[in-house]
Amino acid sequence: MIRTTCFAVATVIGLAFSAQAAEKTIVETAVGAGDFNTLVAAVKAAGLVDTLQGEGPYTVFAPTDEAFNKLPKGTVESLLKPENKDKLTSILLYHVVPGKVMAADVVKLHEAETAQGTKVSIKTKGKKVMVDNAKVVKTDIKCSNGVIHVIDTVIMPE
Repeated sequence: MIRTTCFAVATVIGLAFSAQAAEKTIVETAVGAGDFNTLVAAVKAAGLVDTLQGEGPYTVFAPTDEAFNKLPKGTVESLLKPENKDKLTSILLYHVVPGKVMAADVVKLHEAETAQGTKVSIKTKGKKVMVDNAKVVKTDIKCSNGVIHVIDTVIMPE
């Protein structure tokens, strides 16, 4: 259940960056943002919506639609097929960290355990924060069940 919920946090990255986001779940925030359509579609295909609307708290490193567009042609369409649900779920949960980790705390970490079960690396260079090979472009989007940090690249578990 935590793995499923973690994925929901990733979906929230598409939220509008307003005070109202704190009153909405990660999924509701992502849907309302308009920049996370691919992430929301993936969360639905993986069956993680209910989990990610759960109590939490979760931290989601949410890739934008533009981040998904960087993947090789056909990758997203392939992952959304029912026969690839397990792989899609694994990728989505890799974007979720159980607990609420705000930006001030993220910069103190070198790695974090994901809901997928493996760790992401975290590197800080000046004001730039990288999660694996993705740059964090927006931080601390507060939701009722966690927080979203927007990233510019889809990260993949090994």
